Amino acid sequence: MATKNTGIDQKLIRDLAGILNETNLSEIEVEQGDLRIKVSRQSAVVHAMAAPAPAPVFERVAAPADAAKPSAPPSDKIVPSPMVGTAYACPSPGSPAFIEVGQKVREGQTLLIIEAMKTMNQIPSPRAGTVTQILFEDAQPVEFGEPLVVIE
Repeated sequence: MATKNTGIDQKLIRDLAGILNETNLSEIEVEQGDLRIKVSRQSAVVHAMAAPAPAPVFERVAAPADAAKPSAPPSDKIVPSPMVGTAYACPSPGSPAFIEVGQKVREGQTLLIIEAMKTMNQIPSPRAGTVTQILFEDAQPVEFGEPLVVIE
């Protein structure tokens, strides 16, 4: 059902707001053709725009020459989030965590669970190795591609 004056699908907005609540995200944005709909939890305002978004402006800032760069783990050691949702470190409240730093894991072993749209998704280890870092907090919202665990 679309409103008469704007042509915006109110059911779509309600569905997006529902997804926002279910996943504990702070905002969600959808584009369909030249229509862009953004639903945000902070301001509780729904923005709908027909104009294309302006291109982002990037500014290069030089780092001091003596600044120490933190050593990030190689990307092949990182296990990224395969979806948007809420990450859980243990199978149920009060249970021990699936993994701990220093623990050896085997390929296919469950590292964590991500809840997405009321479905619990077990995230398996892509390889055998030792867990050197856990980069998420229990019951924390995570984004697609966000680093979750480092396995070396």
